[in-house]
Order: sequence, then C-alpha cells, then structure tokens
Amino acid sequence: MISNFIVQNWLEITAVIFAILYLILAVKQNILCWIAGIISSVLYFFIMQKAGLYMEAYLQVFYVVMGIYGWSQWSASNASNPSFIVNTWSKYQHMIAISIILALSLLSGFLLERYTDAALPFLDALVSWGAVVATYMVAKKLLENWIYWFVIDATSIFLFIERGLWLSAVLFATYLVIIFFGYQSWNKVRGGQKYCL
Repeated sequence: MISNFIVQNWLEITAVIFAILYLILAVKQNILCWIAGIISSVLYFFIMQKAGLYMEAYLQVFYVVMGIYGWSQWSASNASNPSFIVNTWSKYQHMIAISIILALSLLSGFLLERYTDAALPFLDALVSWGAVVATYMVAKKLLENWIYWFVIDATSIFLFIERGLWLSAVLFATYLVIIFFGYQSWNKVRGGQKYCL
C-alpha cells in the first residue's frame, strides 16, 4: 500500500522533499537554498497545473526566475560582505506591499473566475501574489518575509486540502514550524541593527 502511494505520488513527494530542503537551507542562510527551490518549483509547476490551480502553477515559473535572482543577490552580498545582513521594511512599505497584493489578487481572481475553470480563483490569486512579494523579500533578506510566509502558508493549507493535495498540505503545515525558527534565526543575525530599505 505504501509503495503504491509512493508510485502514484512520486512527483509530489520529490517536490515536497526539495521544498523542505529549500526552507531549511534558507533558515541557515545557505545559498544552496535557491537550487533546491528551483528544483521544487519545476516539479510543482506540473502538480499545480494538474490540480487546476493555475495561479499557483505559473507562480512556480516566477519562483524559478526568483531562484536565479536570489542566487545572484546572495552571491553579490556574500562577495562584497561576508556577513549575512538582514534588513527590514518601514510600515509604509508594508502598507504598499499589502495593498498591491490585495489589488492584484482581486483583479486576477476576477479574470480567473470569468475566463478559466480555475479552482478557488480568488484564494489561488491571493496566495500567489502574496508569495510573489514574499519571495522578493527573501531575495532582499528582509526579516518580515517570515511573517508574510506564515500567513501565505497557513492559507495555502486550506487551498491544498480543497484540491486533494494532502502531501503539500502537510508540507505547508511543516513550513509553519520552520518559519518560526527562520524568523528567530534571521532576527538573531540582524542583532538589533536598524536597517531600513
């Protein structure tokens, strides 16, 4: 029975393994997180397409591009300054980011609902646009990325359960725990310094 489950779900299992590896390496500020993230994203593109979560599927393409961008940002940072510098955003920057997420989610959700057979179009759009912003925040080493990810991943659990993606739902529940430690780790690195972009 277990072997049958593995055969039927090998793609999702592999994607989950690389996704967990990505997050653990990101917590440790290891640049290899971007490689693990790219592999997971390529696999998840096909998984989300099959599940009818089109925004999530094309979000994976963005993740691949951001994996390359994140690698270049972290490489440049490490080359010019060997210490890992964690920054923060102002309240105003967060208000702008959240407003953009909500506006794009409403627009995308409307378009998906009207022109596609997308499952849960507004929730799919909200999670996807939130993830776009949060991924950019990781690449820029912004502490608050962990808070954004907590909200996004908690919402994603419901989305994946609705679509029968149980392994992905468990993955995102695991993410919630890792996110807590990620925030603590990056906050220690920040060491009370007041950086604001």
